[in-house]
Amino acid sequence: MNAETTIPGDSHMPIVTVEAKLIANSDSVEAVKSELLKMIEPTRLEDGCIAYRLHQDNDDPSVFVFYETWQDITCLVQHTQSSHYQAYVAAVGNLISDKTVHKMTEIV
Repeated sequence: MNAETTIPGDSHMPIVTVEAKLIANSDSVEAVKSELLKMIEPTRLEDGCIAYRLHQDNDDPSVFVFYETWQDITCLVQHTQSSHYQAYVAAVGNLISDKTVHKMTEIV
């Protein structure tokens, strides 16, 4: 795959990979984990969601990382506008100390 990798039938919009890292406050790890787990099923059912995987760091349980693959940037934007995504943002806003999101296009 490369930057021009696309889903069959869509020759102009490349696949988007997302790495989203969240760090929960030390007293909120289980609450954040619960909210993140609520995201899995509805997100995987969204149009354009190719993969949506949640990980928790083995050495630091306050660190969570999503690895996501989307058909294109439009599908990712629609995901961030979904009701379950908006509910998650509202629920964890004061429970996390940091969030970093990388939106990437594969080049090799």
